[in-house]
Amino acid sequence: MKRRTAREKAFQALFQTITNEIDTDEAIEHVVEGTEVDDFLYDLVHGVMQKRDELDEWISDHLDHWTIKRLAKVEKTVLRMAAYEMKYKEDVPTQVAINEAIELAKIFGEEESGKFVNGVLSKMV
Repeated sequence: MKRRTAREKAFQALFQTITNEIDTDEAIEHVVEGTEVDDFLYDLVHGVMQKRDELDEWISDHLDHWTIKRLAKVEKTVLRMAAYEMKYKEDVPTQVAINEAIELAKIFGEEESGKFVNGVLSKMV
């Protein structure tokens, strides 16, 4: 599975987990639809869930006039994923994590989501 696809599936699994409060592994199984679970996808989902409080604090430190609780679920999920990659995935260049997050925000978010995500992540670098 390509990493871009793994990121999209990871986003969907994380979004389901926080929206529907279902088990992380159940959400992963649902999004991969019977295909083998990619290691990158698995690590991304479980890593974000395990480090969620730490990631939220780091993101919050870079939000102007916002709180993490006020963020839409799409933006919050994308920012958590990118922050996790930036901080814990040494094999992922920071700019790649940012660019991929912007693309996810454009796909799953509102019209201005990509710009918002870009602004926050740029401050975090």
